[in-house]
Amino acid sequence: MNTNLKDHFFMKIALRLAKKGISWTNPHPMVGSVIVINGKIVARGYHRRFSTDHAEMEALKHATEGVGGATMYVTLEPCHLPYDLSGPRIPCVTIIRQAGIKKVHIAMLDSNPEVAGRGRIALEKAGIQTTLGLLQEEALHLNEAYHHFMTKGRPFVAATFSTSLDGKIATRTDDSKWITNQQARNYARSLRGRYQAILIGINTVLRDDPHLGIRVKGKKDPLRIILDSTLKIPSTSKVLRDTNVLIATTKKANKEKMKVLVDKGITVILFDEQGIPLSKLLKEFKKRKIISVLVEGGGSVLGSFLDERIIDKVYAFHSPILIGGEKAVSAIKGEGVVAINDALKLKNVTFKRFDDNLLTIGYTN
Repeated sequence: MNTNLKDHFFMKIALRLAKKGISWTNPHPMVGSVIVINGKIVARGYHRRFSTDHAEMEALKHATEGVGGATMYVTLEPCHLPYDLSGPRIPCVTIIRQAGIKKVHIAMLDSNPEVAGRGRIALEKAGIQTTLGLLQEEALHLNEAYHHFMTKGRPFVAATFSTSLDGKIATRTDDSKWITNQQARNYARSLRGRYQAILIGINTVLRDDPHLGIRVKGKKDPLRIILDSTLKIPSTSKVLRDTNVLIATTKKANKEKMKVLVDKGITVILFDEQGIPLSKLLKEFKKRKIISVLVEGGGSVLGSFLDERIIDKVYAFHSPILIGGEKAVSAIKGEGVVAINDALKLKNVTFKRFDDNLLTIGYTN
């Protein structure tokens, strides 16, 4: 195996390690690290969850032998400042230098403006050789929400919906179970684990009483966000089973219901408007360091996000059935566009098959 192939091999392992932190590291990125001596892996680690050791420290703690003169592969630029939370921790740059690492392959720079290349510069100043860009596209895709949040200044918003071929999510009698097959539904549920929060409207709560959890051992449930302008939400709703909930409401809200929710430990955001302003809502998410949101609907909620052009990624599931009917429920409502040229066009489109069901995945930017 030549040097270039070896480097790719070790970085791929680091990327696989990083993925183990999915759903646990938010709002921090997923990062993996591998340490190699003479073509042999002597240590590996990943950022396990928010406020725990970074991947570099995790790898060094589990080294099977001394790492002086070793090469490190890391999926994101090492930090150069002490990191925090339950108490100061030594910067990764410092521990790499102290361990005697001689070379560091970095997949990509950190898009956090407080880091943004400074970690690599600090390594070079310490006499440690660095390379940049090995499997960069894979590393970027792994933490696309984190990098979007850091560069765009707002959460990464993904939308998902499941429809018949004629774009319906329910019949005129509101029957929707089930449009897509079990494989597609399982995959749709698994998407929740990729996002820090999942968002629906009150009508979905009243109609379906969804759980909105991942229900997979070892995976963390996302924050459940409910848009409910008058606080119609029943206290027995499954989404209120614990306090991992945020409800956005307005001045039309039932004040007694609001007090009951707050007393239960539920976070309620009150907007002084008739309707919930999405631009202000996303600013609230930013303040709370919610870096990614999966919008599951229903049609009015999806339509409002589409009308305001704040959807970054789409997961559209299609089943080969036709429902028909003017009163059948459409996947996306709202104002919509006037002309076809104004339609939101997806880019970098890919497809997945689940037997006879099809998933279209695409980006808006």
